[in-house]
Amino acid sequence: MDLIPRSNVVHKLEKRSLLIAINCIAGLSIFFFGYDQGMMGGVNGARNYYQDHMHFGHPGPDGAPVIDDELLQGGIVSIYYVGTLVGCLVGGWFGDRYGRIKTIALGAAWGVIGACLQTSAMNSTWMIFARLINGWGTGILNAIVPVWATETAEHKSRGQFIAIEFTLNIFGVVVAYWLEYGCSFYKGGNGSFIWRFPIAFQIVPLLFLLGIVWFFPESPRWLVKVGREEEGRYVLGRLRGEIGEDLGRAEAEFQDIRNIAELERKTASRTSYWSMFTGRGSGKLHIGRRVQLVVWLQIMQEWIGIAGVTIYAPTIFRTAGISNTDVQWISGLNTITYMLSTLICVFTLDRIGRRWTLYWGSVVQGISMALAGGLTTAGQREPFGSAAAKAYSSGAVAMIFLFTATFGATWLTVPWLYPAEIFPLEVRAKGNAWGVVGWSVGNGWLTLLCPVMFKAIKENTYYVFAAANVITIPMVWALYPESNQRTLEEMNLVFAADSIWNWDAERNFKILKEQNPELVQAAQRGHSILDPETGLPVRSGTARNMSLDVNALGADEKQTFKHG
Repeated sequence: MDLIPRSNVVHKLEKRSLLIAINCIAGLSIFFFGYDQGMMGGVNGARNYYQDHMHFGHPGPDGAPVIDDELLQGGIVSIYYVGTLVGCLVGGWFGDRYGRIKTIALGAAWGVIGACLQTSAMNSTWMIFARLINGWGTGILNAIVPVWATETAEHKSRGQFIAIEFTLNIFGVVVAYWLEYGCSFYKGGNGSFIWRFPIAFQIVPLLFLLGIVWFFPESPRWLVKVGREEEGRYVLGRLRGEIGEDLGRAEAEFQDIRNIAELERKTASRTSYWSMFTGRGSGKLHIGRRVQLVVWLQIMQEWIGIAGVTIYAPTIFRTAGISNTDVQWISGLNTITYMLSTLICVFTLDRIGRRWTLYWGSVVQGISMALAGGLTTAGQREPFGSAAAKAYSSGAVAMIFLFTATFGATWLTVPWLYPAEIFPLEVRAKGNAWGVVGWSVGNGWLTLLCPVMFKAIKENTYYVFAAANVITIPMVWALYPESNQRTLEEMNLVFAADSIWNWDAERNFKILKEQNPELVQAAQRGHSILDPETGLPVRSGTARNMSLDVNALGADEKQTFKHG
C-alpha cells in the first residue's frame, strides 16, 4: 500500500496488536484528560495559588483554605469547560473534514499552548484565559479520540477497549492527586512550585502524543467516507486479518461501511451543527434525537455527583468532618479506588450492555450519596471529636468511596462510548462533539455551583446528587436504545423509528433487519461475502432495495440503492 507512508505502524502490526497500539495512543490522550481534571483539586488547595496569586481565599487557623470569593474560585475552574465546549465543536468539524489523526495532533498542540500559559499565570485574569485555551485543546481531543477508537475496534469488544482507555483516564486523576500531594511538602507548603509544577507536568504526555500520532493509521471508516476506499480497505484488512478464518471479514465489514455510507448520503441532506441539533434534513436518521440523547447523558453524568467529588474532594471530606491534615491523603486514596473500579467495567460492559451498566450504577450511587448526606448530618450533631462524630464521619467517607468506585465501574465510560457509537458515519465526529458539549455544560455548570452549594446548603448537596441518580433510571429505560453487540452501521436502523421511545426503536429495528438482510449483517456474522466461483467480492449494493422506512419496501414503488 504505497498511499500510506512506510513509517506507519499499520504495515508492521495487525489484528489485536494493531488495535492495542491504537488504543494505547488513544489512552494517552484520555490520560491527559483525566490528569487535567484531577489537577485542579490540589491546585485549589495551594496557599501560594489561592492567596498570593488568585486572591480568592486565605488560610484558616487549621491551615485549611477559607474561600472568600466562591464565584471566582468556581469561575476559574469552570471557564475550562467553556473552552472544551468551543474546542469540541471545532474538533468535530475538523475531524469530519480533515480526518481523525490531524485532529488529534491539532488538539495536542493546542493543549500544550494552554498548559504553558497556565503554568506561567500570575493572576486570576491570566489563569482564566489560560484555562479557556487549555480547555479548547481538551475539547478537540475529547471530540475525536473516542471516535477514532470505536471506528477501529470490532463491535464485539468495542466497549472493552474504551473501558480500558478510561482506566488510564482515572490513572491520570491518580497521578495528579499524588503528584500534588508530594509537592505540597516542598518548602513547608509555600511557594509557587507546589502548583506550577503539577500544571506543567501535563505538557509531557501532550508532546509525546503530538509526535507519535502521525505514525498511526487513519480511521478506515473516515477513509471510505471521503472516497479513499483503497486505503480504507487496506487498514481494515490489517485490523481484522486476511488469512485463515479471518478471510473475508475485512471485505464483509468494508461492504457494510460502503452500503451504510451511501444510504446516509441519500437519507440526510444537511450536516451542519445547527441542522443536527434541530434534526432538519436528517430524514429517517433522526440525528436531532441522537444529539439530545448524548447531550443529556453527559449532563446527567456530571450531576449525579462525580464532578463535585473529582474537583472538590477535599471540600467534601472536610464537610464530612475529616481534619485538614488527613484530607489530602484520603482524597488520593479515593482516586486509587476509583481507578481500580474501572477494571470492573472492562469485563462487564460488553457482557451486560450499556443500559444495565447505567441502571446498577444509578441505584448504588443514589443510595451512597443519600447515606453520605445523612451520616454527615448526624455526625455534625455530635460533639466535635467524640467517638460518635468520628464514626459518622467514617461512614460518610465510606459512602463517598463507594460512590466513586461505582461510578468508575459504570457511568464513567458509557456516556463517552455511547456518542461515538450511535451517530452516522457522515457526521460521527460532529455527533461525538455534541456529547462533549453536554459534558462541558454539565461540568461547567456544576463546578461553578459546587462551591456555592457547599457553602449554602452544606451536606444537603449530597441529596441533590442522590436525586439526580434517581432521575437517570427512568430516563435511560425509556429513551436510550442498547448499542452493545451491534455494529456502528446497525445503529442507523436502531434510530430509524419515528417514536422517541426505546421499545418502539427496538421493534422497528427488528422489522428493518428483516427487510434489509444484506445492509449490515455481513460483517456482524463474520463470514465472507466473496463470490465462491470468482473469489471476488460481491457488490452487495448492486440493485439492492434498501431503506430506513419500514413501509417503503411494502409499497409497489421500492427505493433502489446503488453504489456509484
